[in-house]
Amino acid sequence: MPWSASPVVRRVRLGVELRRLRRRESMTLEQVCARLGWASTSKLSRIELGQSRPDLADVLDLLDVYEVPPHQRDELIVIARDAATGRGWSKALGEMGERQRAYAELEAGAERIVEYQPALVPGLLQTPAYARLRVTAGALLADGVDVEADVRARAVRQELLVRPDPPRYTALIDERACDRGGLPADVWRDQLRHLVALAERPHVTVRVVPRGASPGDDLHPLAPFSYYAYPDPADPRTVLVETLTTDLRLVAETDVTRYEKVIERLLAAALTDAETVELLTRCLGGAPVPRPRDPHELE
Repeated sequence: MPWSASPVVRRVRLGVELRRLRRRESMTLEQVCARLGWASTSKLSRIELGQSRPDLADVLDLLDVYEVPPHQRDELIVIARDAATGRGWSKALGEMGERQRAYAELEAGAERIVEYQPALVPGLLQTPAYARLRVTAGALLADGVDVEADVRARAVRQELLVRPDPPRYTALIDERACDRGGLPADVWRDQLRHLVALAERPHVTVRVVPRGASPGDDLHPLAPFSYYAYPDPADPRTVLVETLTTDLRLVAETDVTRYEKVIERLLAAALTDAETVELLTRCLGGAPVPRPRDPHELE
């Protein structure tokens, strides 16, 4: 699987840059499209919003209209090529459904990932058995969910944590997500062992938020979310908020900054790394914890 810059993130970055250039020239969407002979403004609007894979020739035409100097032009061409990537990604992501694909595309190329889960273990940390039960339960609320394909997709995404240059990954998990609930004892125990084992990796941090702990009434998250930051500081930091039926992607600075504050508060309220491992080990009754498993071997 390619771990280069995410085309989704690059599309947003390209759109922001092109919109800024158009406004610098004091041109409207209509004026630009008329200059280029484009039939409607929808094409340019979608490019600026990062909603479509741009054609490199179209981007070059836009750079000509905005009279972009050579050094800036070269930089934007690189971003446009990343944004236009499609076929290789589609093949690598294979049978992933739309929601899994959204996560995989944001995870790829990320330098830092932080996930908060109030009720479940995050997908990147799930064992196949745990994932299968959770996906099956969710499939009862949706039609056409291929449970096994979804479980395999999670395994592909988990390769992120064992690649040579993994991102810094932090999981903030509410203590109730560690409860057995209705899970079979063996599935529950294996999942807890897996969490403890992954927490031993130098780039993985697992922190449990204790029951009753609150980061502040004004900042307490109401839904699971994932936060992504990238090596290039100009690439937009992104938050994906999980809902029952779809996921909301946030890239506006005001939105992302608010979630960064939530992360800070959650980290302050959470158990330390060592306290988290101690808690999970106590739940296991002090049973020995195996070494982390390679996602390639999870099936």
